[in-house]
Amino acid sequence: MFEKIDEINRKPEVFAVYTAEALWTDEHRSKQMLAFHLNGSIDVSSRNIAFIDASAAWIIDQFDLGPGKSVCDFGCGPGLYTSRLATSGAAVTGLDFSETSLLYACEQAQLSGQKINYVQGNYLEFDRKDRFDLVTMIMCDFCALSPAQRARLLGIFHRCLKEEGALLLDVYSMAAFAERETARFYERNQLNHFWSARDYFCFVNTFKYESEAVVLDKYSIFPETGEAETVYNWLQYFSPESLRDELSAAGFLIDHMYGDVSGAAYAEQSSEFAIAATKAR
Repeated sequence: MFEKIDEINRKPEVFAVYTAEALWTDEHRSKQMLAFHLNGSIDVSSRNIAFIDASAAWIIDQFDLGPGKSVCDFGCGPGLYTSRLATSGAAVTGLDFSETSLLYACEQAQLSGQKINYVQGNYLEFDRKDRFDLVTMIMCDFCALSPAQRARLLGIFHRCLKEEGALLLDVYSMAAFAERETARFYERNQLNHFWSARDYFCFVNTFKYESEAVVLDKYSIFPETGEAETVYNWLQYFSPESLRDELSAAGFLIDHMYGDVSGAAYAEQSSEFAIAATKAR
């Protein structure tokens, strides 16, 4: 028992384990995530509908989307952005890990008569000859990746963007990192049966890595029957300087910085910020 409790509370090396598939490929959890996406009144898997409407309208205007233009949304989920961006007349591609989310997105596109190219798979393995005028990654998905994964993804962005194309992404800020605190608790059927339809206990440990500006939420899940499981949710936090350095190393130049992906003004104390970047010349 002591060894098990010690393992539950053990702090791993930063980004030592990656368990994204535990969220996106599990049938029960992917349906839970889809429900969060489609709840337009909250900011969980996606932001609230009012923000998405304003954000998509701003993106269309800011990046002059329309017929003859192309855009790829990495981590598109159930198509909340892709469906709106497609109204501009641009050719839209959506890429996501979750088959459940993409089935919903495809159904909605068919119902509305939209021609959106949805691709199911790991965006770290995206390897197509398509070239886009705009690449987006929204809801701070970039922050869930390790430095090596982010470098790989930026390389993919660089290859699939046209020479005059733009990259738009948002990240969590250092102000948000300062607000995070270490914590530990356990709960029966935590998050209203999010992890499993069966009964379980979930032990949650939040660890901060000060020098790396990383937070880990570690979920140790013990079901009534079946194998125990640990899920690691990593989040990298950025300053404008650290993000600029990472993008510069990948061949990008930040052209503009915003408070969010609706074009709000940048504020140092905001919990997130967004950038628009182009290939360095």
